[in-house]
Amino acid sequence: MANNNSITYRQVGDFLIPNLTLPPKEATIRLGNWGMMHKNHLIKHKKVQFNIMLTKGTLWTCLADVDKQAGEMFDMLVEQMKVSEGVTEELKKQNQMDWVQRMCDIHARAREIVYSDLIYK
Repeated sequence: MANNNSITYRQVGDFLIPNLTLPPKEATIRLGNWGMMHKNHLIKHKKVQFNIMLTKGTLWTCLADVDKQAGEMFDMLVEQMKVSEGVTEELKKQNQMDWVQRMCDIHARAREIVYSDLIYK
């Protein structure tokens, strides 16, 4: 069933549902963990923004950008924290348990910064 404005619809019960498809570019975008977390945040806490971006066709490119920025930010923060706290490969050789503990702490702090600055914003 078609309407005057070139949008096609399908009937489900008493309702007409538009046949929406993703543009070809967006269909090939793969999101990582950061992008998926941001998507879930938008769905749960910013439904209007999520729906506007979805209908405009900008959602997936925005999520891919957030995913890329968050990954780069996380890696940069981890490297900066390792340098400032003296967590080196030499420490890894001398005391593996201390190195693992300090790296886990660094990763947790870097994740929290990324969450607050990019993901849950």
